[in-house]
Amino acid sequence: MTFVVTDNCIKCKYTDCVEVCPVDAFHEGPNFLVIDPDECIDCTLCEPECPANAIYPDGDVPAGQEAFVELNVELAKAWPVITVRKDSLPDAKDWDGKPGKLAMLER
Repeated sequence: MTFVVTDNCIKCKYTDCVEVCPVDAFHEGPNFLVIDPDECIDCTLCEPECPANAIYPDGDVPAGQEAFVELNVELAKAWPVITVRKDSLPDAKDWDGKPGKLAMLER
């Protein structure tokens, strides 16, 4: 099992989860984070740290968001590792909880 970042992270990109990751499994894009499943050790530390509740075990990804499992794999190969907490996006609070943000993902 590995953990997956899902839809609600898009346009929020809180990085609280990054600080607790012991293996640097997070990768950063313009408005989204992903977890590299090859690096993730399933420690569960990141999941409760996400203010947007966007991180799930790959077997518990919400219905309709299954594509995020492969999206995390794909983007982790292309995006740089992030190891330190940064400020969230300026309008993160406005986007937190809004469904269907996949079309807004910036690559």
